[in-house]
Amino acid sequence: MKRLFYLLPFICFLCLISCQDPETSSEEMTTAASFDEEAELAVIMAVIEDETKCFFARNYECWKEHWVNENYAFQAWNNLNGTYDAKVGWSEVDRRVGTYIKENQGTLGGTEGHPNVERLNMRTRFYGNTVAYLTWEQYNSDDKEETYQISQELRLMEKVDGDWKIVTVAAFWDYLNKVQAGTFDTK
Repeated sequence: MKRLFYLLPFICFLCLISCQDPETSSEEMTTAASFDEEAELAVIMAVIEDETKCFFARNYECWKEHWVNENYAFQAWNNLNGTYDAKVGWSEVDRRVGTYIKENQGTLGGTEGHPNVERLNMRTRFYGNTVAYLTWEQYNSDDKEETYQISQELRLMEKVDGDWKIVTVAAFWDYLNKVQAGTFDTK
């Protein structure tokens, strides 16, 4: 009994230190403190816009540079007829979209034909310093910028070697209901 009495404080001490959170390294604290979500979001949006411009300019190499070229890349969208297309893995995304860009070089020429795009109701979530989830309503203009088609967009972004890259694009289009220019708030 006396031994248990003497061991009890030692057992309590062990329990106390085992319940404490492990210390965060000074490097982790510095990285977390220096991560500026607002600045990172601005960089991410520039990457997304640039990828779109590269696509409409039919610049394959530029478009490809904005993507994570790995087997977990993903692109999906719905079609007017109620079906959907999904490409899983970089080889499939590249085969579908890369081939489209290469085979339609003269279709849009430069950035001609690039719709005016308004991205509204942005929601973002950062998972650490290297992954970001974004979703928004996107208003895509016709050539004359008189009407817009709405799509709900999703992007998953990953920071690779210091650069933000697209991992996932998902776009869900409302093909039936168009919105007149000037009828939605762009702020």
